[in-house]
Amino acid sequence: MKRILKIDPKQGVADPDGRIVWYDCKDIGVEGKGWEQTESFYDRLPAKARHTVPGAVWDLSHDSAGLCVRFSTDSASIQVRWTLLKDSLAMAHMPATGVSGVDLYVRHASGRWQFAGNGQPVAVSNTATFLTSPGKPCLLYLPLYNGVKSVEIGIPKEHHLATTRERRKTVVFYGTSITQGGCASRPGLAATAIVGRELDVSVINLGFSGNGRMESEMADLLAELDPTLYVLDCLWNMQPNRVTERIEPFVRKLRGAHPGTPILLAEDSSFANATPTEKGRLLRAVREQLMREGIGGLHFLSNEGMLGNDSEGTVDRCHPNDVGMMRQAAVFAAALIPILRSSK
Repeated sequence: MKRILKIDPKQGVADPDGRIVWYDCKDIGVEGKGWEQTESFYDRLPAKARHTVPGAVWDLSHDSAGLCVRFSTDSASIQVRWTLLKDSLAMAHMPATGVSGVDLYVRHASGRWQFAGNGQPVAVSNTATFLTSPGKPCLLYLPLYNGVKSVEIGIPKEHHLATTRERRKTVVFYGTSITQGGCASRPGLAATAIVGRELDVSVINLGFSGNGRMESEMADLLAELDPTLYVLDCLWNMQPNRVTERIEPFVRKLRGAHPGTPILLAEDSSFANATPTEKGRLLRAVREQLMREGIGGLHFLSNEGMLGNDSEGTVDRCHPNDVGMMRQAAVFAAALIPILRSSK
């Protein structure tokens, strides 16, 4: 059931000249958070994880990858202003528009989400103007490799803002830098974001650059969530011995907490089009062993087609560019559709 809730204008703060009223996205509602008890509102892990997960994972949990805001307005344009956590706006192989920018999508009558514009960061504090379609659902994606201290949406004072409350199936993606969104040029072009739009599901992005290593502490945290589906895509960050040591207990932990929740095990993408990869063979063996022991609901996703066969899908033979992200999203979506259809 979908509910459209108008935001009380009293929740907004007007500019000194009174022309634009600003609404804090905390009040509008942020999608993609797995936990409410976070140290900072836009963190991806709960505050208690500071003392349990590796330090690098904790640091990366402050990045706002996958977080988004759903809203609508009767205004033909909006402004967005956001304040970043880090003054490092870009990386050598990933532009500032993806690392630290924001993306706006608008859903039209056809049901398709259409890119409306990117907020291009120039400093820690930024403001961008976007054209919208009055009354149409909007989706604002937050930065992939930077965090945010605040995000606000501004509309002319004579207009209104509304938020959407709708029950959607939820998919948790746990993985690496590729899951986090490296190296999409914009937040909305991360493969997980594309999948979310294509399948109309809520996505919790738990990608941690260089640190998707399936520690037992992460298994405990993921087991606290109650999604429709888990996707585990960590092979790029794991040595072969870790694949055989860690995936089995990780899956057992999730299955013990959620006996009926499907789990999709993904093979690592391959620039060389190797299928299976070395670690992919090990992952297949782990899955087969678990299934022989009667653990059901374990699905496997081959890397075939994730990057295409023309060598144009990455920036560095590993991280997908926008072309690679779209190809990877298509492979994941095709695998998720039948699983989601059969799940409660």
